[in-house]
Amino acid sequence: MCLIYDDEKIWQGMSEDDRNAAFGEYGAFTQSIQESGNMVAGDALQPTSTATTVRVRDGETLMTDGPFAETKEQLGGYYLINAKDADEALAIAARIPSAKYGSIEVRPVMVFDEG
Repeated sequence: MCLIYDDEKIWQGMSEDDRNAAFGEYGAFTQSIQESGNMVAGDALQPTSTATTVRVRDGETLMTDGPFAETKEQLGGYYLINAKDADEALAIAARIPSAKYGSIEVRPVMVFDEG
């Protein structure tokens, strides 16, 4: 799983042309991993201002608008990929456009025995 973290303020501050260019880079990257067979799924997320955080404490459901914590970078999307090994996964992650100004967290998906 490649988790994409960016500073939302950078995206908000981009000109429309710069934002369209970045989306074009994402489109090309996505097409390349679809064609290579590495892509399983992926999506962009709405800004953190649209989030609701849900917690259950002592049997009570608590809901808070917005993200759980203020951070410098926010989760903006993800790619679920197939890679033959960690080296291939890291090489793919390095090609994600946000790696140039944000960060990409690469984590293996936990597989459970169905027995």
